[in-house]
Amino acid sequence: MNEQTRHPGALATAEVHRLETTVEIAPGAIVSRTLARSAGGNVTVFAFDRGQALAEHSAPFDAMVHLFEGTLVVIIAGKEHLLAPGDLIVMPADVPHAVRAPEPAKWMLVMLKGEG
Repeated sequence: MNEQTRHPGALATAEVHRLETTVEIAPGAIVSRTLARSAGGNVTVFAFDRGQALAEHSAPFDAMVHLFEGTLVVIIAGKEHLLAPGDLIVMPADVPHAVRAPEPAKWMLVMLKGEG
């Protein structure tokens, strides 16, 4: 796939990127950018302002959250996990989860679609 056929928001290939600079925090908002998308899953970066959240939901595949800036609370099956920069957590398929930012945060979500 060449640069012209890639999806909007995709990162340029064969270049070094700093993930925390791919999205900016906006007052009172959630900003997202999908960096990669394929049949096997996708990679999206998010910037949450203080107090922003994703409501509880579930997905049919595992997903990894990697925090690179701020603080994030990831709730999986009702249990809260407090993430600090550098932390990563895997949210299992078909288990209810939610995400909220007690302070501005930047993080990456990697969805891992299963075979089949």
